[in-house]
Amino acid sequence: MPDLEIIETVRWRDGMVRILDQTRLPAEEVYLDLATTAEVIEAIRRLAVRGAPAIGVTGALAVAQAAAQTGGNAAPEWIARVQESARAVADARPTAVNLQWAVDRVVSVLWRAAGSGASVEALRALALAEAQSILEEDLALSAAMGAHGASLLPQDGRVLTHCNTGGLATAGGGTALGVVFEAVRQGKRAFVYANETRPLLQGARLTTWELQRAGIPFALLCDGASAWLLRTRRIDAVLVGADRVAANGDTANKIGTLSVALAARAFKVPLYVVAPRSSFDLSLADGQGIPIEERDPEEVLSWPGGRVAPEGAEAWNPAFDVTPAGLVSGWVTERGVERPPFIETGETEA
Repeated sequence: MPDLEIIETVRWRDGMVRILDQTRLPAEEVYLDLATTAEVIEAIRRLAVRGAPAIGVTGALAVAQAAAQTGGNAAPEWIARVQESARAVADARPTAVNLQWAVDRVVSVLWRAAGSGASVEALRALALAEAQSILEEDLALSAAMGAHGASLLPQDGRVLTHCNTGGLATAGGGTALGVVFEAVRQGKRAFVYANETRPLLQGARLTTWELQRAGIPFALLCDGASAWLLRTRRIDAVLVGADRVAANGDTANKIGTLSVALAARAFKVPLYVVAPRSSFDLSLADGQGIPIEERDPEEVLSWPGGRVAPEGAEAWNPAFDVTPAGLVSGWVTERGVERPPFIETGETEA
């Protein structure tokens, strides 16, 4: 049986936010104990922790840390100062809606409790309890998404992934790659083709690390080989994650997802988005309103070990693209396999 032990991507340890530094993988497995909100923000920005659900959990814990470290005895003024720190955390990466959602959830709990007369000391404990609840819920959501998604794969499934969507992208369970893990737990066999995911190689560095750790066979390929793979090899499904899903199903995910989706449609391979409902932003009618983070051009101009483009070269480095809903076969959430129109509560159309 493969080693499918949960990865502790992010946890709370004695007042610090502990993360597995994903910039050091696969060469080194190093955990960082982040002592301040500023350190957490920097870790999110430099992708030491990444993946929409994972940075949501990290953001919630950062707010709990700010609550623990912010002085004061008058609840309204104290919460206002904590909220300033929370706003800075939420601004660390704009595209992934999970981060804003998790930060807002912790702050909202504080305001409600303060309105009922809770002391600052009680509010500090409440902030940590709410952040821990978000972490535990994330693990449960991963399990639910895995179970729903595994039903979509045949006994001998061959899938294509883009970026990293395993335990490293969540509190430890996984989204799209978590579907593969659950299928294997159920006794199915899987072979994964993993896109390398330029420019920071999350597929090459992280997805392959997780697959090798789990004993699941795989092959790494250049992003540009995806279309040829989909045309010439039997692929049962493309499984991708999401950083934000609009009300109509338009989905923002790691740059390159749109190219894969277009090729999958051309060669009649189903593409499924696997993401918790916390990644859905139903306030946006469609993907045109999703903010797209643009990162340092040096990430494109350089490669590990040195610069690859000539001095003076320019680069464009959007971190995400938006895949139109019409290219998606279904959205696998904790509720099941969903399709628009999405609703907030209750049953969904399938």
